[in-house]
Amino acid sequence: MRKIFLLLFSMVLISGSAKVKKKAVVETWPDNTVMDAWFKDTTKVDVSLLGKQYVLTDYGVVAGSPEVQTRQIQAVIDLCAQQGGGVVVVPQGTFKTGALFFKQGTHLYVSECGTLLGSDRISDFPIATTRIEGETCKYFVALINADGLNGFSITGKGTIDGNGLQYWQEFWIRRKWNPQCTNKDAQRPRLTYISNSKNVTIQDVHLVNSPFWTNHVYKSDHVRYLDCYIYAPTENIWAPEPRRGAPSSDAIDIDACTDVLINGCFMHVNDDAVVLKGGKGTWADKDETNGDCERILIQNCHYGKVHGCLTLGSESLHDRNIILRNCYTERADRVLWLKMRPDTPQHYEYVLVENITGHCKRFLFIHPWSQFFKPEKRDDMPLSRCNNITMRNIQVDAETQYDVKTSDKYELVDFVIDGKPLVFEKSPVKVENPQNIVYE
Repeated sequence: MRKIFLLLFSMVLISGSAKVKKKAVVETWPDNTVMDAWFKDTTKVDVSLLGKQYVLTDYGVVAGSPEVQTRQIQAVIDLCAQQGGGVVVVPQGTFKTGALFFKQGTHLYVSECGTLLGSDRISDFPIATTRIEGETCKYFVALINADGLNGFSITGKGTIDGNGLQYWQEFWIRRKWNPQCTNKDAQRPRLTYISNSKNVTIQDVHLVNSPFWTNHVYKSDHVRYLDCYIYAPTENIWAPEPRRGAPSSDAIDIDACTDVLINGCFMHVNDDAVVLKGGKGTWADKDETNGDCERILIQNCHYGKVHGCLTLGSESLHDRNIILRNCYTERADRVLWLKMRPDTPQHYEYVLVENITGHCKRFLFIHPWSQFFKPEKRDDMPLSRCNNITMRNIQVDAETQYDVKTSDKYELVDFVIDGKPLVFEKSPVKVENPQNIVYE
């Protein structure tokens, strides 16, 4: 009996030791630093835990009114903040407004079948010191503004509609009259502007028809865009030229930010989708209002028609540890676009693009960017550089795989496709192939 007991005991020990615990998968950035667990958290914000709900119609805001109700809606936001915070709720119906400013402790929830509709009058958007096109300057504020907030959120399956048609048409009319018209010459508000904030979540909401950039986040960290629907028309907005779409309606502009997660979003806009910015100009690296973009993860997204799925620049200084993965593109003009400004010291490094499927015109696009640039004399001007750019498991039907122009203003080194180096000669490189790009 004792022998049987010892035998059974030894078998238990052996079987126990055989059960080796699986180690948790540790994800890393392209430079092999460990990715923080925060990037794995796609848990949605639970609005019921955010405090009292302030429904607009409970405070005299009228659904369906043709009037611009900025003052009334801002009063609800201010009351929410004064009483300790909570959620400003857009209920069913349409509510027209100009610029709104959210405060610490306040949140925005847009109910399904609820619409916050932007005014089509630029006078409803004050001029203030803000950030636009790589510069800190005076310009028009956005429809939704949040500055210096910790924990701000925009949630709900409703719609924030920028009502951009009049702005778009005015832009193309102005551009026809003056081909040198810039974005800043045309007076247009952005849809959302988040600045100097942290722990921000924008989830589920429909963000559509922005007069200018759709989402702009500046000098912020730990920002999440989860399952958002981002749309602006890419044609048929102006009868004289039907091919015109909503100008410069970028989906998400990330400006001098760290730790940003974009997960499960749909993007269809008449410009670039996810854009990294940080500053521009010959002395941009000396301006403290500019900055780097680091640790940006874009995954599980669906692109309709966009100019670029992931674009670095043109108003960008230093971008590091950037990942685009597990995404599908219906008809992007470019998947990875590296804009190289001759007038700006730029450094793009440790970029990974992997597991991309769908269709595009050009997969990798690198050209000098000289639209509205202003070169100045600088004796110690750094040479711009792109290095450690990795692409793998790309299964995209592309008309052109690589459209690359070299320059004496920048160098391109350590480009790798599935372990194979991609070397660019000192002349334009254009590789056309109507077949799928498949690197396995």
